[in-house]
Amino acid sequence: MRPGAIARRPASADWRIAAAIVLALVLGGCARPGPEVLRPIGGTVQGAKTVTVAVATTRARAASGSNVFTVARARQTNYASFTISVPPGHRPGKVEWARGRPNPAKHFVTVDQSILDQRSFARDVARRAAQYPGHRVGVLVHGYNTNFQEALFRLAQMSADTDMKAAPVLFAWPSEARLNGYVADKDAVTYSRDSLVQMLTALTREPGTGRITVFAHSMGTWLTMEALRQLRLTGRNDVIRRLEVVLAAPDIDVDVFAEQLKVIGPMSPPLTLLVSPDDRALGFSSRIAGDRERVGRLNVADPRVQAAARSAHVEVIDISAFKGSDGLNHDRYVGLASAYPHLVAEAADNKSFQKAGAYVLDTVGVTLSSPFVYSSRALAGR
Repeated sequence: MRPGAIARRPASADWRIAAAIVLALVLGGCARPGPEVLRPIGGTVQGAKTVTVAVATTRARAASGSNVFTVARARQTNYASFTISVPPGHRPGKVEWARGRPNPAKHFVTVDQSILDQRSFARDVARRAAQYPGHRVGVLVHGYNTNFQEALFRLAQMSADTDMKAAPVLFAWPSEARLNGYVADKDAVTYSRDSLVQMLTALTREPGTGRITVFAHSMGTWLTMEALRQLRLTGRNDVIRRLEVVLAAPDIDVDVFAEQLKVIGPMSPPLTLLVSPDDRALGFSSRIAGDRERVGRLNVADPRVQAAARSAHVEVIDISAFKGSDGLNHDRYVGLASAYPHLVAEAADNKSFQKAGAYVLDTVGVTLSSPFVYSSRALAGR
């Protein structure tokens, strides 16, 4: 899948992109949550919603018997469970962090946690999945520059906003959670490939689990694609058949992605890409990679992207209409999550949602459309 849809930018634009990224991340990083938010407060309030998240992580524990996880790489996968309380006045798309004393009436708070092993982890996920139609499981693989508690509470927020009918699972890899940790984070996702494969295999093997939706963001999408590739190369087609995969803002070289797809092959339903051509974080990622295009910035209006999507049997959805919260247009999936209940109702009447091709998601009517006509004129000479 090599559409060549992104034009080269002048050097002056690079500095503007870099400055915007530094400003957004540094300002956001001034008040980033620490591990104290993982300490259970012992109760919640009337009207709050609780979300229990099972965790598999390649982060090391801060100490034996602790559910605080560091940036160090664990020798083996660690497992845990957290119950997060979402405040009654929660605004969709937001995580209301406690700045000081946690108050469950106003803040996301931890009300319970436990240490698990692989066996109890899989059983716990299956038990909670049994509450939902089809015994579904939803896995989040977070992206670059994300600490453990940010990923955990983000999944709780998304689960609450979408009223997700699936057991939520976080796969957390040891991101440095630093602006200058990009290369270290890339090494960390490489380090975590086997653990993600093992977790997905364990969940599909556990009696009582149904289909598994894997939602990956940013650098986590590269980790997910590598795990899928490894599953295919080792003949674990039984695992892949149980998966539905969504990649949001994929920080993957377009040529690398094409090679990964050759090995993975078509998936059913099609592998879904959520893209934004104006994603500034991926613009900078592209530049530091020698002007190599990133999948997350594909332009669905380009006939070459449309043709490539159909040929590769993938679904490419432009979510540029949704607002991000990071100032870089890199986390628009958060806004998409808050619109999800309406999207599900719309998709029930729009079967194209499950077909390969290029689409635009419109927040005004929350409709999924395929406005691009594959005419002989458009395809001629492409």
